Amino acid sequence: MTLAAPTADTALAGAREAWRTAGRLCECASCGQFQKLPSLLPGEAARCIRCDAVLRRARVDPLGRALALNIAALSIFAVACLMTLMTVSTAGMVRDASLFSGPIDMGRSGLWELTIVVMFTTVVAPIAKLSAMVYVLVGLRLSRPPRHIRRVYALVEHLRPWSMVEVFLLGVLVAYTKLIDLVHIEIGVALYAMALLMLTMIAAEAVLDRQAVWDEMERRGVPHGDIDHAATALSGPADGALSCHTCGLVSLPHDHDDHCPRCGSALHARKPNAVSRAWALLIAAAILYVPANVYPVLQFIQLGSGEPSTILGGVVELLDGGMWPLAALVFFASVAVPMLKIAGLLLLLVSTQLGWTHRLRDRTKLYFAVNAIGRWSMIDIFMETILVALVRFGDVVSIEPGMGAIAFCGVVILTMLAAEGFDPRLMWDTAGENPHRRGEAH
Repeated sequence: MTLAAPTADTALAGAREAWRTAGRLCECASCGQFQKLPSLLPGEAARCIRCDAVLRRARVDPLGRALALNIAALSIFAVACLMTLMTVSTAGMVRDASLFSGPIDMGRSGLWELTIVVMFTTVVAPIAKLSAMVYVLVGLRLSRPPRHIRRVYALVEHLRPWSMVEVFLLGVLVAYTKLIDLVHIEIGVALYAMALLMLTMIAAEAVLDRQAVWDEMERRGVPHGDIDHAATALSGPADGALSCHTCGLVSLPHDHDDHCPRCGSALHARKPNAVSRAWALLIAAAILYVPANVYPVLQFIQLGSGEPSTILGGVVELLDGGMWPLAALVFFASVAVPMLKIAGLLLLLVSTQLGWTHRLRDRTKLYFAVNAIGRWSMIDIFMETILVALVRFGDVVSIEPGMGAIAFCGVVILTMLAAEGFDPRLMWDTAGENPHRRGEAH
């Protein structure tokens, strides 16, 4: 394929540039405030005038640098998949672990549910996210960008919270500390590659301006037909304007069959059934939280005798070994975070349905904190996959997964889905701050 510099009709380009300079109408994803988003210089950020949430951060060369870093991350990931993470030995027996051996051994132990979750979050989602980003950014440099890249980029937004390379690395660290006194350990090339991959992926996210990707698609004519920016001139949402949950474009839905003209996603004033869906997922997570802490997550078998270990039991073992910082980390991520996340979501749902008007900004910040920290509870699951893969020396010493791990993994996933499905703008709607949306919480 031939690469070419972006081109556009002169008159159309001039009109779009004038629109950008004047600013666009946008809706804050945190509180639902409609406001004009001004044109930003690289390094500048725009914040909501009501809740102070960041609306956009402009970057220097956001597409070129992001493309280079995502290609680099894919290359590093290939090394991590092909090489060994760690090798352990005891009594003349040697075992090694890769990214795939842990999930495979989980399946052999009968816990195929954990195999699916671990494979998806540590391999499938990160590779799919990186590959999709490279495909989109390369496509935007072609003389004729493929029209379906808007759908591919929308997929990236959904994959982002499920890519857990950094969480996996912390799980490996916890596993290493548990094994260091039990067996001889050698760190493999894949573990160094994963550490470098984590840093590269963080850098790729930091340099990317997500809105710049959508703007470039629009400028290159990726959406079918030209986009009418009449909604930009509207005085407010009372005129029928809706913002897209995927790309953020404010448009008039009746003009294009209730679908976003830029990314093609279905348009909704608020996430459909946000409150009822979050309630259902939260109740299910709360029910699973009990067996997750009662049943053992793994069983340590030495010379034929087994010793089951719960999540709290693992924390106690770290404390007995004098590893206070790591014990605090595991306790916070595996015990405190799930409990606080359930309590936080409960507070948000109750306050929304009761229409509380106080501390709206604080509750909005609480929502984003709850949404951000939930994935870190997967540390215990990732630690267990490494232990199960490495410590399999027959009757001498071995580690088997426990049923509590499935329940705990369910708690993490259900609370993540509950937080993702909740719409923080509903808190502002029911408090009367967005009169045009009052009564839409359900």
